[in-house]
Amino acid sequence: MSDVILCKSVSCADSSGKHIYHSFNRRSPLPSDVHIKIRYSGVCHSDIHCGRGDWGPKSYPLCTGHEILGEVVNVGAEVSKVKIGEVAGVGCFVDSCRGCEECKEGEENYCSGPGGFRGTYAHKEREDLVPGGVTQGGYSTDIVVDERYVVKVPEALNRAEAAPLLCAGITCFAPFIQAGVRPGMKVAVAGLGGLGHMAVKIAKKLGAEVTVLTRSQSKVESALAMGASKVVVTTNEEEVKAAAKSVNLVYNCISASHDMVFYLSFLKNRGTMIVVGLPPEPIANLKASALAGRGLSIKGSLLGGIKATQEMIDFCARHGIVSDIELIPATPEAVDVAWERTMKSDVKYRFVLDTAATLEKEFDERAKKRAKLA
Repeated sequence: MSDVILCKSVSCADSSGKHIYHSFNRRSPLPSDVHIKIRYSGVCHSDIHCGRGDWGPKSYPLCTGHEILGEVVNVGAEVSKVKIGEVAGVGCFVDSCRGCEECKEGEENYCSGPGGFRGTYAHKEREDLVPGGVTQGGYSTDIVVDERYVVKVPEALNRAEAAPLLCAGITCFAPFIQAGVRPGMKVAVAGLGGLGHMAVKIAKKLGAEVTVLTRSQSKVESALAMGASKVVVTTNEEEVKAAAKSVNLVYNCISASHDMVFYLSFLKNRGTMIVVGLPPEPIANLKASALAGRGLSIKGSLLGGIKATQEMIDFCARHGIVSDIELIPATPEAVDVAWERTMKSDVKYRFVLDTAATLEKEFDERAKKRAKLA
């Protein structure tokens, strides 16, 4: 395992978010590294925000994607977590300092050491591994990752439908476990998109009674089919009034601008709202008395550590939980359309790139056509 790996990708050309075919080298694998041939890669809102430069300037071409599932094709001499031929996944980060309090406690997602956690894409690589390099994500043919940041995926899970678990799944599972979601608990899920539909499925299997809060009447039937006991259409004043102070926990995964304080009204006294959606505006019109007077809490959550991610994958395998997906070709044109539709909430409920079936083949065919024209 000494040679660099030529990786083919569908990458952002620039901050317009338009995609192109692009090749780059993955690092020369180390003794603790796992080389995964990527089969499927989910499309997350974060890919779009990062790729379009919404979260600050980026270097291009940039390959996004952090819901990665594939086959282990090689392992270093020190690797014990996975074997060649097994199915493995990579989520939202590929490295961390490994020495801070958070890393030692298995919460690498909150790494406070030098450099913090290194995201799967658009983060600086370790200087001793790839000097001056930037991490590149899963809309690609291959990835090389230290085994610490790889999870083993049970064969029982459908591979394409399991890919979004690496981000959407853990973003729901970790805060639910920390909040002690259990049988008899009443949980409301605000927003029924890529995150929300996973939250409904996971909370239900943890034993909670689930209410979905949505602006869209058209999502009522789908929410009930996923396991929700009740759906509140938040534009209906009577339904909102009837649901006031009815749940112990609100899981707010709305990423668009909205009145966050409104969702506190659904909480029972001493309830908690977990915020995982990332709207651009600050929480407005929130008085301290609104929290103190009823013993309410607002808690943020970001992803989950590797240990929790493995627990989540195993939990989902036991309970048959996967994402509802639209499988699309891994071509620049298809990804451009998927990004536009994702921003319009026009997907049920996650796009997944069929990397194994399309990326390398299409990449090579178009390269041959360009060569003939040259």
